[in-house]
Amino acid sequence: MSAPRFYCALALAPGQTVTLPAETFHHAIRVRRLRVGDELVLFAGDGREALGSLVAINRDAADAAISTVTTADRESPLQMTLLQGLSSGDRMDYTLQKVVELGVAAIVPVTTQRSVVRLDRDRADKRIAHWRQIVIGACEQSGRNRIPEVLPAVSLAECLAAVSAPRRFVLSFEGGARLRDLAAPTGPIALLAGPEGGLTADEERAARDAAFAPLSLGPRVLRTETAAVAALAAMQALWGDG
Repeated sequence: MSAPRFYCALALAPGQTVTLPAETFHHAIRVRRLRVGDELVLFAGDGREALGSLVAINRDAADAAISTVTTADRESPLQMTLLQGLSSGDRMDYTLQKVVELGVAAIVPVTTQRSVVRLDRDRADKRIAHWRQIVIGACEQSGRNRIPEVLPAVSLAECLAAVSAPRRFVLSFEGGARLRDLAAPTGPIALLAGPEGGLTADEERAARDAAFAPLSLGPRVLRTETAAVAALAAMQALWGDG
């Protein structure tokens, strides 16, 4: 079994002994229950990972000795940004977790007319912090050594005005192109997915006016937490490293 992986926002170098940050300590010692002598992999989000072992554990801290540091690039060749309509609770968490496992580069939470969740400034900051922890956990699990960015939540109008990716898709109930019929992209991709109930007709029209091509995933209607995951998986299989 490979050594468990933990995000550790520290400079990591061979021969170094580091004291694990509080969140890393909690995950490694309290949750995973590692012991002195156990191996672990630490990564700081810079594309490298460090193999080490625990050399000391006390009540509130633990030290790890770093033996090797290597560059391990597991990023997708597709530069995918997900523009995800805000969904409620576990649904949004699930979407973020799975699209990170699939290689998404960035995530923009988008407030739409049918979004059940409405975030004031304080709640928005807390939700973004929570989602970033979901993303870090998905990187720990999937082997990624770079952390996808979770941007602040924006309105759909703000989102459409800010997108610069040359290839843009919107998941549509009304049908659209099939991925298998499209040429492989040569630059960044933006995918817009609606919340529970999808985008309204006016919102989808606005997306099309902003050069988002309607995309169909087949005749079945997928839930909001499934739709973007299915689309990105298909993109990886057709165009990426899937």
